[in-house]
Amino acid sequence: MPLSPQQDILEIAQDASVLRFAPLAGGRLMSWTVDGEAVIHWPEHADWSQPARIRGGNPLLFPFLGRHRVDGKIGYWRDAEGTVRELPMHGFARDLPFEAHADVHGAGLRMVLADSAATRGGYPFGFRFEAAYTLVDAHTLEVTFTTSNTGDARLPYYAGHHFYFTLPHAQRGETSLELPRTQRCHQQDDGSISAFEPGKARYTLDEARILDRFHCLDGAPDQPVRLVAPGLNRVVTIDLQRPGSVPWYAVTTWTEAADSDFYCIEPWLGLPDAIHNGMGLRWLEPGQTEVATLRISVGKLR
Repeated sequence: MPLSPQQDILEIAQDASVLRFAPLAGGRLMSWTVDGEAVIHWPEHADWSQPARIRGGNPLLFPFLGRHRVDGKIGYWRDAEGTVRELPMHGFARDLPFEAHADVHGAGLRMVLADSAATRGGYPFGFRFEAAYTLVDAHTLEVTFTTSNTGDARLPYYAGHHFYFTLPHAQRGETSLELPRTQRCHQQDDGSISAFEPGKARYTLDEARILDRFHCLDGAPDQPVRLVAPGLNRVVTIDLQRPGSVPWYAVTTWTEAADSDFYCIEPWLGLPDAIHNGMGLRWLEPGQTEVATLRISVGKLR
């Protein structure tokens, strides 16, 4: 059933910053506005009958991200015993309802997904996955994934974000992405990952060489990721070096079409098909918990 926005959208506000969430539609951060201007894009006419296909907000990618395949068939994975299981591209989290818990101080929201009959067929593990959003101040948002193994078997996972940043398509050529040391690659037609090539420190968002590309972090980031948009008089800084966080593996860049008024910058814990290729694949022992944190800040250029 389509969501009823009046009933199911939660709003968190602090000073000039407003976050809107749809916990029942995949724990989705829908939008973030700062000083009345959209930082995270949300389409005007979203089709609530298919929340996972809405181009906007921040879909949560869990337990696996990207495309995984077995014998050329996308949406399948093979476990260590050889059993083939079906699991959607980007995982199931973005299709399932999360339980929401508002911060008592009113500056954040925690959304929780646990294993259920809806998850165990394709992913036979006990887990608790939490996405927590906290407004540190009116211009800074901290986001934390907390993943726990609540079962009795070793659990594989590699989660990620899919932030849709607002950017008029005509401004791509003047908008730049600044990155720390990276190695650039992509997923090929057969599902394998291409050879790595040295990444650049700066790209403009009209460059074809960063469309649907993975910028794998070459060691601990020596600087944050920055999106510099002169046309919006805006700089977005993504700090991937937060205390206590497991290391982020890559930042993915993607947009849908030449006239899409958004550009996605997506911090990921692994690469697509990591369950088979091992690139960023993480394992949790029974009872183990891991935290992955980042912080996004929005400022003016002048």
